[in-house]
Formats: sequence, C-alpha cells, structure tokens
Amino acid sequence: MTRLVLITSFLILSLESFAGGFQINLQGQKQIGMGHTGTGLLLDGSFVFFNPGAGIFLDRRLTVNAGMSLLKPRVVYLEPAPGIYKAEMVHNTGTPFELYAAWRFGRWAASVGVYTPFGSRAQWEDDWKGQFMIREIDLKTIFVQPTVTFRVNDHVGIGAGFIYATGGFKLRKGVPTQNQAGDYGEGSLDGSASGIGFNAGIYLRFNDVWSAGISYRSAVNVSVENGSADFTVPSSLAEYFPSTTFTTSIKLPQVMNAGLGYSTGRWKVAADFNWVGWHSYDSLRIDFADNTDKLNDIASAREYKDSWIARVGVQYQATGRFTFRAGCYFDKSPVSAGYLTPETPDADRLGFTAGTTVILGKNLSVDLSLLFVEGMKRTDTNIETQFSGTYKSRLVAPGFGLTYQF
Repeated sequence: MTRLVLITSFLILSLESFAGGFQINLQGQKQIGMGHTGTGLLLDGSFVFFNPGAGIFLDRRLTVNAGMSLLKPRVVYLEPAPGIYKAEMVHNTGTPFELYAAWRFGRWAASVGVYTPFGSRAQWEDDWKGQFMIREIDLKTIFVQPTVTFRVNDHVGIGAGFIYATGGFKLRKGVPTQNQAGDYGEGSLDGSASGIGFNAGIYLRFNDVWSAGISYRSAVNVSVENGSADFTVPSSLAEYFPSTTFTTSIKLPQVMNAGLGYSTGRWKVAADFNWVGWHSYDSLRIDFADNTDKLNDIASAREYKDSWIARVGVQYQATGRFTFRAGCYFDKSPVSAGYLTPETPDADRLGFTAGTTVILGKNLSVDLSLLFVEGMKRTDTNIETQFSGTYKSRLVAPGFGLTYQF
C-alpha cells in the first residue's frame, strides 16, 4: 500500500515534457534544411523566431510563411543486464507548425509569429515494465509573438517581440494496485498552462557578403492553475486518492543565440551557436487542493544543467527556380545523470538536415525539409524511482511549407 505514494510522482513527469527531451527546434522550413540556423542569416519571415532584428532587411514589403513538420520518433528501452526485456515506444506522429507574417514600411517592420516550440506525444504499451512510470503523455504548446523591428541604419536592425505561451497536456500511468479482475489501476492528469516572455535581437548586415546576429529569448514561467488529477483504484483505497485539482509552475529556459552568415554568388553559409539556460529547472513543486495520508504536496529535484547546440548549414541556388540546402548540428542534453526517465529519455544528439525550395510563381514558393536525428545510447538509474535501463532514440521529421511575398 505504501507503494501507492508513487502515483503522486506522475504529476512531475507530465510537466517535465516541457523540458529538454521535448524541446522542438523546427521553426522554419528553410532554416531546418540548413541545420536550423537563422540568427545571422535572413531567409524569410521566420526571423520572428530566430532574430527579431532582421526583419527590416526583407527584400519584399509583405512576407507570409506557413509550414508544418511530421515528427516520427522511435525510442527503444532495454532493461539492465542480465535481463533481456525490451520495449519500444508506440509509434505516433507529432505535428509542430509555424506561421509568420511580416510587413515592412519605411524604417520599420511589424510582424507576428505563431509557432510550437515545445510538444510531442510519448506512448508505451499499457502493460510494459515501466507502466508505473508512464503509459502515455500528450503535450501541446503554442507561442504567439507580435514583433516590431527598426532599422537603425543601412547595416543595423534591432527588434523585439512579446511572447504569450499557451498549451495543454494529458498523461496516463499505471497504479501498482490491482482490482479483483487483476487489472492495475491508473492515474491521469489533464491541465492547461500559460505564461509570458519576450524575444529580442540585433542583426548586422556588414555588406552584401557578411552578416551576423545575436538574439535572446527570455525564460517563460509556465503556470498551471486548477489542473485535474483523477485516480482509478480499488474502492478500499479511493479515500486516499480522491479526484482533485493542483497548481504548479515551471520556468522554461532562457536562450542566447549568436550567428554568422556568408553569401556569395549562388551560395549561402550559416553557423549558429545556441546556449540554453536549463539551470532554471532545478526542481518542480506540486500543490494539491486536497491532501491525504498518501497524497501529499511534492517538491522534486530535477537538477537540469545548462546546455548548448552548435549548428552549420549551406544553401545553393541551382537555378532560378530550384534551391537546395543541407546542414547538421550537435545538441548537448541538459538531463543530468540520475534524472533520466522514460518520458524524456534525453541524450546527446546528432542532427542531419536537407531541404529545397521550388518557385511556383512570381510571389509563391514551396519549401521542403527533412530532419534526421540520431540520439546517443544512454544508460541510467533514476534517483527518485530507481528505474534503470538503457534508451536509444531516433527521429525522422519531413516538413513542408509555403512562402508568399509581395
């Protein structure tokens, strides 16, 4: 019966999905093709995300971009030796999207972006070995960012945008107690969250060849109010696990970016470095509206560490109609040893990208991208749950989008 206290830990896992393992870097189809670079090289309206200072240098007065990627992850779990148990995450497809619109007038540009920087779905079979850790989680977040850019002179642009974050999630996990039919119980979580932040940047266009940029996205404190927690347990235990509500918050990290761009003839080359301040996610606290002897408020250590991503990309304009791109990056995991979970089986990652743009008409073009991510194999034992295992992940994400310029 004392093991039922573990059910409360599932609330921690639900919000942890906002963190490193579910951070989505798919915010522009052209940029994805070039290793998701864009801080120091302007390509289209996705500057709203990459560098708000760049928008004043758009070639066209009006630019609209819309796109979507299809995330197809594969995660495999192996129990520690000498065990031979193996499980694979149920195959699902995530659909992060982006929408940007920018209007340039005089020395000013006004723009707005709607994008999904965090979110995914992870599902394991209900009867898998780690069902008391996780059965299923479904996370969705949307950032809305109105932005203003000002041209200081022919070489410098500065910009800033306000971020409103909103989202929702669901989570299911098994409860280690059985009814008369032998079925394990279940705990489920459902909630919505919101928060605010900002994005700012400086873009430097030295000449027709070289450009550079720096940008800063603030931390966003995401709060959940009156989330619902429901438990399915034998009637003899129902009083210890009542359906109730909870509140909590988590600080999504600040991000600092620096980038360099090089353009000559038909070629463009970009390099970006992203520093992600994950140290802000050192703990998570859950406050239940109703407490019992078995359902207490929670303060759980996360101990995330700052991480970084190095990126490089190249673009070649083959003809007046076709442009091709390629890129790669290395993404350092923020998850410390002892804190790995099957909800976020995060590890260092290598990403390889490709993309193309096809001009359809004077004002319209289609953008295609492809991302392949290879996660490093990682073995760990979680300090809080003592759940051990080895995880190996891989992801393929094709993407498509449309660009309209006038």
